[in-house]
Amino acid sequence: MDDSRGHLRIYLGAAPGVGKTFSMLDEGFRRRERGTDVVIGLVEPHGRARTSQQVRDLEVVPAKVLGDPGQGVQEVDVEAVLARRPEVVLVDDLAHTNAGGSRNPKRWMDITELLEGGLDVISTVNIEHLESLNDVVKKITGKSQPETVPDTFVRAADQVELVDMTPEALRRRMAHGNIHPPEEIDAALGDYFRLGNLTALRELALLWVVDQVDTALQAYRDKNAIMQPWETRERVAVALTGAPGGDDLVRRAARIASRSKAELIGIHIEPPNGVGTQSRSRLGDHRQILTDLGGRYREVIDADVGHALVSTAVAESATQLVLGASRRSRWTELTQGSVINQIAQHAGSALDIHIIASRSEDPSPARANKPEHGLSRLPRRRQLAGLALVLAGLPALTAALSPLREALGLASVGFCYLLAVVAIGTIGGAWVAALAAVAAFFLMNWFFADPIHTFSLANERDATALFVFLLVAGTVSFLTERSARRSVDAARARVEAETLATMAGLVLREEDPLDDLVAVLQERFSLSGVSVLASADGRWKTEAAAGVDPPDRPERALLVLPLSGAVRLAISGDSMDATDRLVIERFATQLAVAMDSRTLRAEASQAAALTQANELRDHVIAALGHDLRTPLATIKAAASSLLDGDDAFDPETRHELLAA
Repeated sequence: MDDSRGHLRIYLGAAPGVGKTFSMLDEGFRRRERGTDVVIGLVEPHGRARTSQQVRDLEVVPAKVLGDPGQGVQEVDVEAVLARRPEVVLVDDLAHTNAGGSRNPKRWMDITELLEGGLDVISTVNIEHLESLNDVVKKITGKSQPETVPDTFVRAADQVELVDMTPEALRRRMAHGNIHPPEEIDAALGDYFRLGNLTALRELALLWVVDQVDTALQAYRDKNAIMQPWETRERVAVALTGAPGGDDLVRRAARIASRSKAELIGIHIEPPNGVGTQSRSRLGDHRQILTDLGGRYREVIDADVGHALVSTAVAESATQLVLGASRRSRWTELTQGSVINQIAQHAGSALDIHIIASRSEDPSPARANKPEHGLSRLPRRRQLAGLALVLAGLPALTAALSPLREALGLASVGFCYLLAVVAIGTIGGAWVAALAAVAAFFLMNWFFADPIHTFSLANERDATALFVFLLVAGTVSFLTERSARRSVDAARARVEAETLATMAGLVLREEDPLDDLVAVLQERFSLSGVSVLASADGRWKTEAAAGVDPPDRPERALLVLPLSGAVRLAISGDSMDATDRLVIERFATQLAVAMDSRTLRAEASQAAALTQANELRDHVIAALGHDLRTPLATIKAAASSLLDGDDAFDPETRHELLAA
């Protein structure tokens, strides 16, 4: 930075009248009392007596008057101030647009010249004049502010001090006549100075200053090489990978951030070789959800995912990091290491790490066909029962067959064990049957194959018999599991078909089926809540709901599906597998049809009402025409007779015609 350049201090206010100019003049007076050479370059008192009194005996550099004498506009005389060369100059209203013929088109440009001349400047500005917030202020107040100043100029100031005042206090100041003349007070209180406007403007000013403080704090930490995050403000970072279930992860992170009033940051670490097309598509969806929930997105390219993720989170001053549970297989984690463990090691005590189990699966057919309960589709209770038969039934069978070894022979014993394996597989499923087959193989080898009580075999015939037994038992295990899987799929397909038929029937009804469709969806899948939500003016309206806890906004839902336009299907529950999600997506199509039918039905009803009104109007006009036709004919005939032969009628006839 150029040491010869002056320093800029700005008093920032949320609205006119908070006391910016008063504070600037008070600051100048205090500095003058400490021996600093202070002058006033320009002050805009706006007719406020207390502000004018605050000038006191401070030296004022005469302003440059542009225009007619006595009616001209006063602007800062930059040349005169530079010639006077004070240590500090006070220049009010930073965003002011100078009159034609001025040295610069904007006052902040005048201030730039003073700063480059080595003078320290103290100025004022309202939040509404910042360029980046101009459109936001217009939405709040309904008024466009033509005078703006670049944010970069204000952010480059050495000090920005917020002059704060509660909206209620500012309105009292207005009511007492300390801001506008008495004749303008009522209009101002009912327009710009409404309580809601002032509250929103104050929040804008506070947030802008907080952001400025964050920037200054980060600059200080960078300058002093401070890498450890300072928990001055909670920030929640969520790792985005484009994996299935990432939408739930983003919503969970948003809820964590919402509870602690924290900022939400999404971080994606892109490997040098990129990610797959499906992952990239899902990543775009997850990024959109992040943006909708008020978060911001960061993407970094790095081969070391764990280190890059932690480094980026620390650079963003995050205090919490939300991760999805690893989808790597045990073998991959053993050979390549665990990414979550790497992240935990890199993070140390710098970050609080949350590991969230995925609630949804990849709805691709490959994953939809995988078992739902670990290695088998059979219920956990049946698997445990089959395992108990392996541990207790096979030893019992061995004990029963041992005395009959010589009489039965190895082949007959093998059939007995095969029968046991089939029974166990029917009860416990594939992996339990496979375990039973291996256990039976070793039991037959030890107790029944010569030489007994060894795992060696005396002849090739016994070896062949044992290995054929193992092959047959394995095949039976596979077929048993396949049969169980087909049975589960058939039952699921039957339920899906019944539900789809029910919903199709509801859609075809004449009355609005939306409530019934939502109730069927909630009941068939045992969901805790289902809602159809429509967005209007930034708020979510519930069109239909069912269940004990229907979500009232998308971020409270486990699964959110688009229906039509700004309408969403929001579902809450404990968990949902890939197949359920696929079926629900099909049901969402039926709900979308129901929504379109509702819209068409409303339009048809409106059209019918208009048609009925038009018919009624035509009937009324026809009736009026019929009723008025006879008297109008009489009036026309009488008037025509009077006009054509006024002098031909005697007074009595003429009177009758006029009466008619």
